[in-house]
Amino acid sequence: MNENEFSNAVINFSSKMKPFAINLTQDLDDANDLIQETVYRAITNKDKFRIGTNLKAWMFTIMKNIFINAYRKKAKRKTVIDTTDNLYYLNSAAVSTNIVNRSEANFIMDDILHAISGLDDEYKVPFIMHYNGFKYQEIAEELKLPLGTVKSRIFFARKDLKKKLKIYEENKNSGSKYE
Repeated sequence: MNENEFSNAVINFSSKMKPFAINLTQDLDDANDLIQETVYRAITNKDKFRIGTNLKAWMFTIMKNIFINAYRKKAKRKTVIDTTDNLYYLNSAAVSTNIVNRSEANFIMDDILHAISGLDDEYKVPFIMHYNGFKYQEIAEELKLPLGTVKSRIFFARKDLKKKLKIYEENKNSGSKYE
């Protein structure tokens, strides 16, 4: 594929990337900027594209990486780094106004922990392992259970917890602060 054919293929495919870009950015203008940056990077990095590689997958990967890098950069920019000796900026009134009373969240967390402790062990153990980041397969191997059994136990634990904590869902839907 020569350079013109590659550029035309990239440009023609860019119109199909809009739904994915909107899904990532949640904003039409940001999505258009993301598509433009993706096309630019794809064309300038043509030498990294290998014949036989799926152009669609390659471009979506570029788009996803651009979005992730921009998100990380934005998050880093919001980080407050206080190099003063007495942490003046962190202890100043401007920052301290962001302190939130977490007592309500503590009550909610107590209710969640109480609901989890009320689960039968056969459901609680796989659920807690999954909550702590174990993959289904790892849980199945650790507990010496079939994979389907692990999945169904976690499903039923979630279902039971949702029923026990229904009040928070009702309050959320009615516009209460429990969101």
